[in-house]
Amino acid sequence: MPQSPDHISHSDHFDHSDHSDPAHRIGPTDSTDSTDSTDSTDSTEPTTPTTPTTPTEPTAPAEPRYFPEPRGACPFAPAPAYERAREEEPVSRVPLRDGSRPWMVTRHADVRTVLTDRRFGADARRAGFPFPFAARAFVLQGEPPFVRMDGEEHAAQRRMVTRHFTARRTEELRPRIQEITDRVLDELVAAGPDADLVRDFALPVPSLVICHLLGVPYAQHAFFQERSRALVDHTATPEQTAEGWRELVEYLERLAQDKLREPDDSIVSDLVNKEWLEPAKAAAMARVLLVGGHETSANMAALAVLALLRHPDQLALLQERPELLPGAVGELLRYVTVVGDPGLPRVAVEDATVGGQPIRAGEGVLCMLPVANRDPEVFPAGATLDVTADARGHLAFGAGPHQCLGRPLAQLELEIMIGSLFRRLPGLRLAVPFEDLRYRERALIHGPLELPVRW
Repeated sequence: MPQSPDHISHSDHFDHSDHSDPAHRIGPTDSTDSTDSTDSTDSTEPTTPTTPTTPTEPTAPAEPRYFPEPRGACPFAPAPAYERAREEEPVSRVPLRDGSRPWMVTRHADVRTVLTDRRFGADARRAGFPFPFAARAFVLQGEPPFVRMDGEEHAAQRRMVTRHFTARRTEELRPRIQEITDRVLDELVAAGPDADLVRDFALPVPSLVICHLLGVPYAQHAFFQERSRALVDHTATPEQTAEGWRELVEYLERLAQDKLREPDDSIVSDLVNKEWLEPAKAAAMARVLLVGGHETSANMAALAVLALLRHPDQLALLQERPELLPGAVGELLRYVTVVGDPGLPRVAVEDATVGGQPIRAGEGVLCMLPVANRDPEVFPAGATLDVTADARGHLAFGAGPHQCLGRPLAQLELEIMIGSLFRRLPGLRLAVPFEDLRYRERALIHGPLELPVRW
């Protein structure tokens, strides 16, 4: 589960920043007409009568451009404006709709500094914490998820689930993940020779894996799958999404109560029987793991497959040399980083300097993971996909105390999913022109809305 920034928000206020600020070039571009409409000749000179013209409707002012900018023509690359910023103004202000102007950090070294330096925090309750998306009220209602806490408060809750995501525990899951992947592929092939790879493969596999980890009984997998799929359905209304969340949280609470009566080795059982959490709190933590455990992995899997289909030479290399796949997963994570279009949010808790730029306590910071993962100082051929490259320095999972705890699981899922898919369907290809694919715009998690394929 690549690092998930959770819900970050903004409201609908205009940006009242000084347009002379260089960072404004990354946000809105002013297009007001400076030409004086008054005749510049001396008023005593006679004027030639003019023919009256038909009044025209006034032109509506252009909508100001707020952070984040949309990606460009390449769905694997960050917004071009932010790649330019990395080279020209690597630490610069960006305008949010709520009128705030946090710092955007784009270079690999600077992003890593912010994520690992304890002078920057992830606690969304702190003044100045940046919210590029409209979920401030949602995030701040009640107790925030543990990924939005700092210090011992964060560490204590993280420790409750860490043992389920260690490298050794994850490797023990390999046969189970392979079994799930094979079963999903069986169903996909049986329904073929066409499929939506997002709906029929990329989503079901990580969803079923997180079902297993949370302790969802097999008989209830269908219900769980339907609800979790609805949460990422781009055609759903906000009301339908909210209802889906309500049903899922209620289900997780009932699951926690069941685990009190019949304990097992699942995460939810541990939370209520070993950590003594109330069922409602156990359900809230399970919800965080659910989001990180299926939405990010699903979008990463879909984009990774698409990247390989667009780079047939790299795909052929993996098919000829399958031993490259574990390392290639790291390169794919770097190349198509799905988390961070709106920036991984932090707030300065003390005065600090990043990339030569002083940042005061209480100022927000947005760490641009996709941009940092193409920094030529660290990845000289960062704009190129090379499955033989060493990408171990990538920041797709974040860094520091809040680094995604599901990193080993996400990497193993991608290794098994990609390898199994192309072994089973070596002739897999897009069923629509690449240019016709649609993507999640300005979303927390980047990825294709659908991925029509045939074989």
